[in-house]
Amino acid sequence: MVYTLVCTLYTLDDPKSIQTVKNKLIEASRIYSQDKETLSWLVMQDVKDPRMFKVVERYQEEGSQKYHLANPYQKTFDPFVMPFLAKPIEVLRHEELDTSKDVEVA
Repeated sequence: MVYTLVCTLYTLDDPKSIQTVKNKLIEASRIYSQDKETLSWLVMQDVKDPRMFKVVERYQEEGSQKYHLANPYQKTFDPFVMPFLAKPIEVLRHEELDTSKDVEVA
């Protein structure tokens, strides 16, 4: 079962904060996407509110997150972005549904 995290980052209301977080997320995606058992590490910016960013982290299973947490880059990410955020990072955890088989919809 694919284990997925959806994280929301909301920056301070200034262009420097927005651009700094945007660049850091791009850098993070390029690094974390290469972690073992990471299926994808996607970053997005809201189309109406440039201060809002989403990160979708997809792992083979919940235990796969250990490789992400062991990455030395992980220890630098939060301390770097926190001063540019208006509120704490929101993290939602999900298991993706298996869509490989037909189902009957009543």
